[in-house]
Amino acid sequence: MELERISYDNKIVKAFVIVTVIFGLVGMTVGLLAAIQLYYPLFNFDFQYTSFGRMRPLHTNAVIFAFVGNAMFAGVYYSLQRLLKARMFSDTLSWIHFWGWQLIILAAAISLPLGISSGKEYAELEWPIDIAIALVWVVFGWNMIGTILRRREQHMYVAIWFYIATVVTVAVLHIVNSFAMPISLFKSYSMFAGVQDALVQWWYGHNAVAFFLTTPYLGLMYYFLPKAANRPVYSYRLSIIHFWSLIFIYIWAGPHHLLYTALPAWAQSLGVVFSIMLIAPSWGGMLNGLLTLRGAWDRVREDPVLKFMVVAVTAYGMATLEGPLLSLKNFNAITHYTDWIIAHVHVGGLGWNGFLIFGIFYWLVPKMWGTKLYSTKLANLHFWLGTLGIIFYALPLYIAGLTQSLMWKEFTAEGFLRYQNFLETVTQILPMYVLRSVGGTLYLVGACIMTYNLMKTAGIGKFVANEEVDVAPMVKTTQTGGYWHRVLERKPVLFTVLTVVSILIGGVIELVPTFLVKSNVPTITSVTPYTPLELHGRDIYIREGCSYCHSQMIRPFRSEVQRYDPIDGEYSKAGEYVYDHPFLWGSKRTGPDLHRTGGKYIDSWHYRHMLTPADVSNGSIMPAYPWLYEQFIDKSLTPKMINAMRKIGVPYEEGYENKANEDLDKQASTIAENLSMEGYETVGDAEIVALIAYLQRLGKDVKLEKRLTQV
Repeated sequence: MELERISYDNKIVKAFVIVTVIFGLVGMTVGLLAAIQLYYPLFNFDFQYTSFGRMRPLHTNAVIFAFVGNAMFAGVYYSLQRLLKARMFSDTLSWIHFWGWQLIILAAAISLPLGISSGKEYAELEWPIDIAIALVWVVFGWNMIGTILRRREQHMYVAIWFYIATVVTVAVLHIVNSFAMPISLFKSYSMFAGVQDALVQWWYGHNAVAFFLTTPYLGLMYYFLPKAANRPVYSYRLSIIHFWSLIFIYIWAGPHHLLYTALPAWAQSLGVVFSIMLIAPSWGGMLNGLLTLRGAWDRVREDPVLKFMVVAVTAYGMATLEGPLLSLKNFNAITHYTDWIIAHVHVGGLGWNGFLIFGIFYWLVPKMWGTKLYSTKLANLHFWLGTLGIIFYALPLYIAGLTQSLMWKEFTAEGFLRYQNFLETVTQILPMYVLRSVGGTLYLVGACIMTYNLMKTAGIGKFVANEEVDVAPMVKTTQTGGYWHRVLERKPVLFTVLTVVSILIGGVIELVPTFLVKSNVPTITSVTPYTPLELHGRDIYIREGCSYCHSQMIRPFRSEVQRYDPIDGEYSKAGEYVYDHPFLWGSKRTGPDLHRTGGKYIDSWHYRHMLTPADVSNGSIMPAYPWLYEQFIDKSLTPKMINAMRKIGVPYEEGYENKANEDLDKQASTIAENLSMEGYETVGDAEIVALIAYLQRLGKDVKLEKRLTQV
């Protein structure tokens, strides 16, 4: 058979490797800054662009989409060409993908510190950037599918299955979750509200972890781990079970982020059941990876590449066991809203994604530069610093999470909360926050060592931009013998269709009833739309990232009801959120829940609290917001806000946009007069006035309903 000479494109891989390293260092540095801000508020610098509420989404987006995302693309572009024995379908598409993705990251790096945010966790980027993400992702998918269709290897290897699942599922998740109604180039409102928005968001959020941080990296594991170990994958049949069960089950598990919330109980139960089922395929994949090393364990002691990969696969196993356990209601009642969840997330992020990236790069860079790794000793030093970093990061937060939960729920013999002041639980765990930042520092130092090591490796080698190889043309066979799955591996279009069907079943069954069955979100007659001033205040609340530290969801626990609404005793109801675009239930309590904060304090308390938090709450770690007193709301946006809200279902009467600013001025004047009587002079257009209006509204609707019922 005559061989054909082709070349693999290493230039695109090199580009993605370089930006991965750069953005990894940036993202980790921002994360370390945010970690320090939590126990040393001075590091917020009283500057709006560096406050915690803006640094936190910058960190998560930089690490997830810039560091992990670019590393994924580097690994996919390298492995896909070799698995298919074909150059990428189009070099032009490859570079459109590369530069398009980097421009998206640049837009995120500019917009998030500016406070331009949709308010949806892990999906904060506003609508123009969301559209750009969808378009660039289509380019990536087009290039990948095109390469598969012109392959010279008839059977698609297991890694490619996971790549296909990643491309189609991320597209579906991103597009559905990003439906929004724009009011300007920099602001939009989610098309969904309250309970429905929460379900869509965590259907997206959980499966962004599944199909952006997990499935592509499982594909990379199935390629690079056997390559580094020079061993075949342990079990082909186990990989089949792993793939199909994982992608089918994972998509159902999102509601486990919303246990004990206002989400309908049936949806919560589905999330729990499928989360527990996830243990089997997840551990099947972990064992398939670890058992691939059978006969190569002696090399693991010496080879830093294998060390990183072993710890990565082990961290994957631990995180995917812990996740389902956290979905058990009794365990979730203890851990949710605490720092335990932060530890859990970072075991996956630092251990699974981070260490697998490090191992791949230590193997990949010497290959592309035709040399050996510059320093094995430095790579081993990186390994131990990174491992210690994960330990010092995670263990203190596990302790902090358990401490928080026990203190939140502890009652005295007389039946009162022992720690009624939420701040007592915060100050108790500050030493754990310090240790967490030590762990982050160790991990970052290790990444810096890797950067130096890879640069020196490239310096002593010669980069092979177009790697030439001789390959045989594909000979299509129609034989039916062998394992049944082999037939499906020869049909990429059918394979992709079946993948789409597998991931859509769970999403449709969970989402459709929540939107169509009215009883899932019962109405409360006293719940009314936000006033124009409150809408402006809510936008400011979103801009400043307040929901990263404060929840707006009182769960039906005695401890939470007594803490947050001891007089009326009302936990949060689904009908209270019908006009919330987006929902703001939060996922972490660094500060207390705010859902019943309306009317709890006088206006001047909020005024002082936002200006100098520690003066109002001794020991507070909350940053100050002095710019709220100097900046003014843009009242020209008010009619657009009202119109947009009406289009997505909020019942503002026709023509109200024309007089909305009159109502805004009246409410603002009342708050400004209250502040003046309490000794604080401000103007009605100040942002602090709008924020106070919003905070004073929270929780009042259900209290009004109770009073009306009693009357």
